[in-house]
Amino acid sequence: MQLPNNIVLANGALNDSVILKREILYKGMNGRFVERFYLNPDTSYIFKPLTNNGQLGKEVWVYEHILPHFPVIFPKMISYSIHDCTERNWMIFEDLGPLSHDFNEEIVMRVIKWVAWWHSLPVENLGNVPLTGLKPKIENVISEVSIKQEGVYRILSSLNMERELIDRIFSELSLWPFSERKVLSHGDLHTGNFAMAGNELKILDWEHTHLNSPYWDLYHLIDMSHPLFPKKMTSSMRERILETYLNQVSFEEDRARFFKEYYLVASVFSIWMILLIQKDLVENGGKWSTFQLNTQLAETAASLQQCAAALRKQPL
Repeated sequence: MQLPNNIVLANGALNDSVILKREILYKGMNGRFVERFYLNPDTSYIFKPLTNNGQLGKEVWVYEHILPHFPVIFPKMISYSIHDCTERNWMIFEDLGPLSHDFNEEIVMRVIKWVAWWHSLPVENLGNVPLTGLKPKIENVISEVSIKQEGVYRILSSLNMERELIDRIFSELSLWPFSERKVLSHGDLHTGNFAMAGNELKILDWEHTHLNSPYWDLYHLIDMSHPLFPKKMTSSMRERILETYLNQVSFEEDRARFFKEYYLVASVFSIWMILLIQKDLVENGGKWSTFQLNTQLAETAASLQQCAAALRKQPL
């Protein structure tokens, strides 16, 4: 069914006069809502306004320049508007129907094979891929954590983490020569951004795509916590996922170095996340409830404990 030309008004809002009904799916960082809307009882689409003002035009660019290289593992974009006025930026996608965001090993193994595939794409053939994404670069994360070292010890001690493990992380950070490899990164591959639509895996929300270390997507998929999508990771499951990734990528990696570097990146990123979560708790949650934040904190602390313990087993 073709969309009416006036489906979106000049001010960037959906035109209720041609819509049967609409359902809010989630609220973006700038307060605007992503919605499902129906033209009739059997025909629905997803309306996505600009949900982060700093990402103006980026998802459309990815759809036009990057995703044509991909198999269809993403929702199709039907229409869009890019405008200097942030309120008049929007996209309309096909409606994939009910989505399952379950986090289990079977689904993650399917995701990791696709991650290995797009990490193996020659970035020089992809054009002017953005160099930064939503969050700070890992170098900035390391710098911030290092500057706040005294507070990190205090917070992690309150979470019952051994001082020896914290010492090892900071010791490695001061000495480890991080890999300079850059790959195409989804940029925000947490559990909410991949889902099963029936029997098909779909990867969602590509607006944060950029060039980054392979560990960026890996951390987001494996160990990044999210208030809305709690998950449980184990040391053995993490190792199986990383082994699968290494077996799938087209470039060569020294296994021992790869694992050690992942554990170090995951540890420092989890520390950074714990600092953010603690700040949100002090400020009474903000967007998230105290219960959600405490659940996220416990999950992040557990991942940190596992990765730091694995790091301690690696040779200096």
